[in-house]
Amino acid sequence: MADIILNGSGLLSYTCVPNIFIDKYMTNANGEFVKIYLYIIRCMDQSRQSCSISELADVFEHTEKDILRALAYWEKVHLLHLEYDDNKEVTGIALELPDQTTAAAPSKNTQPANDYPPEQIEDFQKDEGVQEILFITENYLGRTLSSTDVCTILYWYDKLHFSTDLIEYLIETCVSNGHTSLRYMEKIALSWADSGIDSVADAKRDHNMHHKDAYTVMNAFGISGRSLIPSELSTIRKWTGQYAFSSDIIKEACRRTIQATGKASFEYADTILTNWNRSNVHTLNDIVKLDTAHQKSKSAGKSRESAPRPSAGSRFNNFPQRTYNYEQLEKKLLNTTR
Repeated sequence: MADIILNGSGLLSYTCVPNIFIDKYMTNANGEFVKIYLYIIRCMDQSRQSCSISELADVFEHTEKDILRALAYWEKVHLLHLEYDDNKEVTGIALELPDQTTAAAPSKNTQPANDYPPEQIEDFQKDEGVQEILFITENYLGRTLSSTDVCTILYWYDKLHFSTDLIEYLIETCVSNGHTSLRYMEKIALSWADSGIDSVADAKRDHNMHHKDAYTVMNAFGISGRSLIPSELSTIRKWTGQYAFSSDIIKEACRRTIQATGKASFEYADTILTNWNRSNVHTLNDIVKLDTAHQKSKSAGKSRESAPRPSAGSRFNNFPQRTYNYEQLEKKLLNTTR
């Protein structure tokens, strides 16, 4: 892939982040998107005028789709402008100064209701593919779509760039699993977008892989009689994707969670696995070594606490003691009483 020309327009001679970015944009953005944006600012240096999508992907250990999705997000909130060649490959990135008057950037996990005005919805509905997916959705749900429902589906099509086939697969999969809420489907759609899923094949592969992972966690936690909610599935994706933990390590974290809390707590298990990830745990043997080191440190602390301390009386015994002649004392006492 060709190098991308970085056009900083001489604005940055050192890494400088505007306060408005921190106050209004950073808090609402995906953490990985923030890191990529900051790295691009760093690259806007006179000695560094170009980079590539593959290079950015290597730096952050992401896929090129992840990088492109981050760039698209920052362009959407008007913090940078992308330039493309005839093959629709990114060839340039130009930073744009944050607008002091704009509201906070939209969260990656929210989609404003009625984001599209009526005239724009009418334009979308002229598209045969959109007409088809709206018709299919009504058939799956067994009801007429509201304007909010239509806007939600258009958001997947227009903003997340899902094909009509992928939207149909999303709806079909959710309904077949007993989930007919578009709000639930929206969370799955956003999760797919965050994972770089943009085709039915990718979605099926992700479903099969995470179905196995989800079963492993449900079995380890003893969960039955319900499906996992999107936030729980997203957490499992983090364990298997971002942390790249094996099922054995995840099961061990679940076992310790049950032992410590007596319940299936995803939050507690996530804390365990996050700590293991920070400690570069890759195998069960690494966990054993970590436990051993922790136990040694704990034992050393107890030994220091139980070490004998000098008694209070011994400090006085260190002073020279007086000696008395008791016969002379007795004579003096008798003389004073006469």
